[in-house]
Amino acid sequence: MGKQLGAHIVWDWNGTLFHDNDAIIGATNAAFAELGLEPITMEQYRALYCVPVPKFYERLLGRLPTDAEWVVMDETFHRYYTEHRVGCGLTDGVAELLVRWRSAGRSQSILSMYGHDELVPLVRGFGIEDHFIRVEGRTGPSGGSKTEHMVRHIEALASVDPARTVVIGDAADDAVAALHVGARAVLYTGGSHSRASLEEVGVPVVDTLGDAVAEAERLAA
Repeated sequence: MGKQLGAHIVWDWNGTLFHDNDAIIGATNAAFAELGLEPITMEQYRALYCVPVPKFYERLLGRLPTDAEWVVMDETFHRYYTEHRVGCGLTDGVAELLVRWRSAGRSQSILSMYGHDELVPLVRGFGIEDHFIRVEGRTGPSGGSKTEHMVRHIEALASVDPARTVVIGDAADDAVAALHVGARAVLYTGGSHSRASLEEVGVPVVDTLGDAVAEAERLAA
């Protein structure tokens, strides 16, 4: 089967399609409390957040967490997040954007660093799973970069041309992963990074997912 003619979007999940900022900052502060760190605001989080995640903690601790500290913080984060994600929903306008993109004969997929076994039922629960040709979450340990996962994701999409593919996400790591596989990227300011930190990557930065899709159409034309 040859490469498809239409454009393809690889969507990020957390902070992009799924508006979970409140659960993320609460889980982060619960993890910080395990090490006696003071809570931070969403603005501070967005200014300091980076991947791999232990480097983010280093910015606040002044050192990398030990292996034992990382295990405690990671477990605390995921336990809190799982309890509080139920109060979060899709980003405004997502359902309509997904329908419009698919109705135009284009394809889309999800690649997330959220655990695969938790991601799939969450996407299914919102009734949007059928819009995607692949829904893929992280397998293996948390805290790493998206790049190696993006390589496998694109390889699995045999009918998708990386040159006609645009990654839409809320973190600099989304753009790094996209560029590594020969795709393009658009970054959204509504999630985990500040606009200033996103603009350092050198790809288009937008304030709404509607603008992100419009930019993806332009880039993949």
